Amino acid sequence: MTYNNINSEQIVVGKNTIIEPSAKITGINGKAKKIVIGDNCYIGENVQIICDDFSLGDYSKIQHHTNVHGYLPCKIGHNAWIGQYTIIDSIGGTTIGNNCGIGAHSQIWSHVKFGDTLEGCRFLSEKEMIIGNDVWFVGHCIVSPIVAQDKSMALVGSVVTKDMNFNEIYAGSPAKSISDKIGFQFNETPVDEKFNIMMSYIKQWDGEIRQY
Repeated sequence: MTYNNINSEQIVVGKNTIIEPSAKITGINGKAKKIVIGDNCYIGENVQIICDDFSLGDYSKIQHHTNVHGYLPCKIGHNAWIGQYTIIDSIGGTTIGNNCGIGAHSQIWSHVKFGDTLEGCRFLSEKEMIIGNDVWFVGHCIVSPIVAQDKSMALVGSVVTKDMNFNEIYAGSPAKSISDKIGFQFNETPVDEKFNIMMSYIKQWDGEIRQY
């Protein structure tokens, strides 16, 4: 299939993937080097992806009016949910793991820059944004270049300026861990309990159970 709204030297788009005609996927200065989008993905209306090296894993969704941009690679894993009007900056490089949620109107930044350095502005830095698996930024979050460890979570409106620890929940501006007060995003679940939950899901789905 030909995608007229993808401008890249190398294009890989998986099966059952929908890219709205108003979306734009291109490189920083013309053609991107490589665009890879997995199976069963959705890229919504007026999404702009301006990145020379971009990949999106299977079953991932990028909702309307989201902007992804940057000089360095932006890698987003499987089953990601990127909400409407989100900004993902990859000037310093961005890696987002599997099963991540980035709520609407959030901003994910891998660089800091505004004032003229010739005039003595001190704020100029680039650092890779690393977001692990099962991380959730609930919505309206602003995130500086950090490492968000697996299963960490930031509540609505959080301004995240420091690394997020494994499975801890953060809130506020600047965001701080509140897990000592409200607990963690994930509870440990024994394997047999996971099996029972999965069987109940299959029963609700009314699908076929195959024996291997």
